[in-house]
Amino acid sequence: MADYDQDFWERLWLQTLEQRAEVVASRPPSPHLIEQVQGLAAGSALDAGCGHGAEALWLASKGWRVTAVDFSAAALAHAQRMADAAGPQLAERLQFMQADLALWAPPAAQYDLVISLYVHVVGSVQEMVRRLGSAVASDGRLLLVGHLPVDPETGAPTAAAGQVQVSVELALAALPGDLWEIELARELRRPATGSGVDAVIHARRRPVRA
Repeated sequence: MADYDQDFWERLWLQTLEQRAEVVASRPPSPHLIEQVQGLAAGSALDAGCGHGAEALWLASKGWRVTAVDFSAAALAHAQRMADAAGPQLAERLQFMQADLALWAPPAAQYDLVISLYVHVVGSVQEMVRRLGSAVASDGRLLLVGHLPVDPETGAPTAAAGQVQVSVELALAALPGDLWEIELARELRRPATGSGVDAVIHARRRPVRA
């Protein structure tokens, strides 16, 4: 089983970008992000675990001001190149930051939208969800997506086998009802046959009452 530490992800990104840079550059943003966010007014966003930057760039193209965090320097460099190639009007809405999501604490109540998609969690899923949730401003949104490591229908391992990713059960346990209104919390089958199931959680932070 792989040791999913920073060195593992750095080596994986370096290899992937060396061998398939064009494929990575053409990857679209997550359809979960588009479906859940496209109707929201643009504001400030945090992409926690941004990887190659497809979601961060899509958000910036829609007018969001995005802080995109990952601990792979190779992935961040690729994302920055993509942003620069898109032009200064988009690039100026993006800030890329290298940090370890297992340790990094985002600023409290700072963002209108916080997303974390397909991140391997080191440690407690609930603790990470609470930490990311603390960064959501009043009436802001939190979008979490995890790829289940085992397909619940077939029992077959998925591309996330061996990883710990966000699940509906653990995410909901970390989002108390007095603070959060749950817009969506479901396991959704991926469109490609045999690719497994995603856990998708979309929550709105209840407005702070004066």
